[in-house]
Amino acid sequence: MATRTRSRHLKDSDIEAIVELLDGWDGDVTWKALCDACGPAIGFIPTRQTLYKFSRIVGAVKLAKERAKEGTKELKIPPTLAMAAQRIDRLTREVDRLERENAALLEQFVVWQYNAFTHGLSQEELNKGLYEIDRGQT
Repeated sequence: MATRTRSRHLKDSDIEAIVELLDGWDGDVTWKALCDACGPAIGFIPTRQTLYKFSRIVGAVKLAKERAKEGTKELKIPPTLAMAAQRIDRLTREVDRLERENAALLEQFVVWQYNAFTHGLSQEELNKGLYEIDRGQT
């Protein structure tokens, strides 16, 4: 759980995470709500004064507030467009998950490659096919 701390400074990666958080913000933006929402994103809850020191964050807050004002109008979206948006969202999450899985598999491959090298296995031994299982009569 994120805790409020005043001693930690924001890194560039923290600022980027906060700006991205604001890019996807729906609804009214308040400094308190933003500070609380930063906890899971950056690992601690900064103060409003800390956030206000960074022009990128202040600009992103202003844009989010403008979007919230404009977003008060009710837009009628055709059902097919809503279904398409849901599908895009689901596929985007799936791509993110698959990219993470692929990265984990690549990391595992590097470990296997190193272990094969340290144990003196040749490339021919590593590329050797699997044994065929005789499923004949027993």
